[in-house]
Amino acid sequence: MTHAGSVADSHTPLPPIEERIAVELGARADQVRSAIALLDDGATVPFIARYRKEATGGLDDAQLRSLAERLRYLRELEERRAAIVQTLHERALLTDELAAALASAPTKNELEALYAPHKTKRKTLAFLAREAGLESLVEDLLEVPFAPTADIADAYVEPELADAEPGTVEATVASVDNALDGARAILIEQAMTDPALAETLRQRFVRRGVITSRLIPGQQDAGAKF
Repeated sequence: MTHAGSVADSHTPLPPIEERIAVELGARADQVRSAIALLDDGATVPFIARYRKEATGGLDDAQLRSLAERLRYLRELEERRAAIVQTLHERALLTDELAAALASAPTKNELEALYAPHKTKRKTLAFLAREAGLESLVEDLLEVPFAPTADIADAYVEPELADAEPGTVEATVASVDNALDGARAILIEQAMTDPALAETLRQRFVRRGVITSRLIPGQQDAGAKF
């Protein structure tokens, strides 16, 4: 186990939530603390902005809305951080180095990326797809985003496995649809632990994403309203 003193320079612990928010808003920590206390007491943002300016040092509506949103996010982050630390401690996987890295992770994505290698492995669709060699399909899909996905996936399909039992490695490459489902599962899993990839995919969806809708079988009457 790594000694705590040896990681002090590489991982700086995060300041308290109110101090983080204060830096982001360009406000004082005491202003943020007062606003948090009012929010926790059930006061709404419009009420605080209009009637409690003296308590918050004049934080305006926009600042208070940003504060409330960040407060919710950071509290969820800290709750998740505590759960991960507890889980790793119970499994005897929490080294000093890992604990320091977890303590300094500033976002949910970075926290999950640190935790990902230590999760209990399950035979998820992504796991089966990797076993079937579909990581190469993911790479191909990312490299040629404008090409027809079915054409790319077809090269990975093994038609002789068409009758493979569902939930097996063989079934993952039994059809084009199955191969694409497996590739998507891998990509989603990668994006959960790679913030840069997640942002790349988000930008790609914003620029080229298409939303489609279809009628659910048996719901024709309800669908007719729309």
